[in-house]
Amino acid sequence: MPDVGDVVTAQLVVAPYDGTTSASLAVTAPDGTVSSPVASTADGGQTWTAPLTYTAAGVWLLRWTVTGTGASVENQQVAVAPTPGAGQTGRVYATTTDLANYLRAAPPLDASGLLLAASKMLDTRVLFLCRYDVDDDGMPTDPDVAAAIGRAVCAQVAWWDEVGDSTGAAGVGYGSVAIGSVNLGRSVTSVSGDDSAARQIAPQVMDELRSPDLHDKLVIGAVAVPW
Repeated sequence: MPDVGDVVTAQLVVAPYDGTTSASLAVTAPDGTVSSPVASTADGGQTWTAPLTYTAAGVWLLRWTVTGTGASVENQQVAVAPTPGAGQTGRVYATTTDLANYLRAAPPLDASGLLLAASKMLDTRVLFLCRYDVDDDGMPTDPDVAAAIGRAVCAQVAWWDEVGDSTGAAGVGYGSVAIGSVNLGRSVTSVSGDDSAARQIAPQVMDELRSPDLHDKLVIGAVAVPW
């Protein structure tokens, strides 16, 4: 799958073809903008190519129109992914380097998104109960607190890796499913993604927030975090 910014060569092979064959390309971007890259052939009309730059994420439509011998219209849809890490908003308490050091292994390619998701999860489920000094962006100002929260976020990502799920999809059950003549069924004890292991706070998270070097720098409610 191409990413935003990729420069590619769109290609169409025509059969049959001869000297009367001609092809043109119309490209519709995800926002509906239509452009017409110049198509050319180097083998007498069999293979047509056109330069194309994907400038936005989404589904692009490539519409080739062939006239003369081999006349036809060919449509191709191309899904374009965002630039990795682009478009992510919100506080993120750990970097991919922090995660690699925490895991003692190379982080997953989607590490940036996982760290953002873990930061949001801890913000809404744990950190909103905590009291610590922050800057105007809501980031911890004390280096010990920042490091502890960073480790807690990494612990949550590591937990997701252990359970093999980061969204809670594994917690959604099904009653019965028919595929052709095959029927599958199981007892449903949970139909909510919130019940899955992925939606649980990793045990190591609270261990990191109880780090001895925090002392009175981080408080949960009105009570200091116990050591």
